[in-house]
Amino acid sequence: MATITPSTAYSRDLGDELRRLRETCTGLNGNAMALRLGWDPSKVSTIERGKFRPSEIDLVQYLTMCGKDIDFFNDFKRRYRNAFEEYIVQIPDNLRTVAMAESTAKSIMAYDGQTVPGLFQTPEYAQGVYRTAGLVTEERIPALVEFRTQRQAILRRAMRPTCLFYVHEHALRTKVGDEQVMAGQYARLLTKAFMIRIIPADTAVIASSCTLWEYEKQMSVAFVETDLANVFVQDPGAIVRTRLLFDRLANLALDAGQSRRVLAEYAGQPREDFDDAGTCMA
Repeated sequence: MATITPSTAYSRDLGDELRRLRETCTGLNGNAMALRLGWDPSKVSTIERGKFRPSEIDLVQYLTMCGKDIDFFNDFKRRYRNAFEEYIVQIPDNLRTVAMAESTAKSIMAYDGQTVPGLFQTPEYAQGVYRTAGLVTEERIPALVEFRTQRQAILRRAMRPTCLFYVHEHALRTKVGDEQVMAGQYARLLTKAFMIRIIPADTAVIASSCTLWEYEKQMSVAFVETDLANVFVQDPGAIVRTRLLFDRLANLALDAGQSRRVLAEYAGQPREDFDDAGTCMA
């Protein structure tokens, strides 16, 4: 029987990669794969869910069964080496772990002080963000924008995660693209106002933008996205500090009705009637 190990966002991502390899390269289900390898069925299941740290021999056997060569094995082993660490650092272009972590979360809390949160960005606004940052080539921008747009599907799910986004008013005032781009972005935010709390412009917040993903059965993950790296944190002390940050933001932010009225003002619409439940569109 496989011994359960506390999973991380990255171990679950890599475990899911193994599952997809099994399905596409062998056509075997988990039980049949275990039978071929001479393993207990629970071992395949726990590895693919990122809940078991396989040995090097385990990985060799699994990947060989999938028809992979030594170069593939060495690359996967390199990526897997730190999969269960409490702090995982990835290059910004590696977006699969982000997408999987947020798509499986039960709840999402996020703070952004510079830009509109990625899950609310219009494609035109997202393009402007990447161009303004100037850290990716023009050829890469369409793919990055498309990926960001696809991630937003989680907010349209019937069983979407519980979401609360704290947005500093500085982010609303920062012009990204032309007036038309900003008008479209303000309109998008207004439709998502029930998930947004505004931090007033005159309120100082000395904190980096960050996200907290909470799960039904896995440990919580704090996520920080920078121009140089994506950082995933499961250290219990860091999670406590992240929750304290969001407690502080809750005290500093406008309430739901006030936030909707501010967003309505930026969108150039009448401030009245935005306390009605009918404005809370998914």
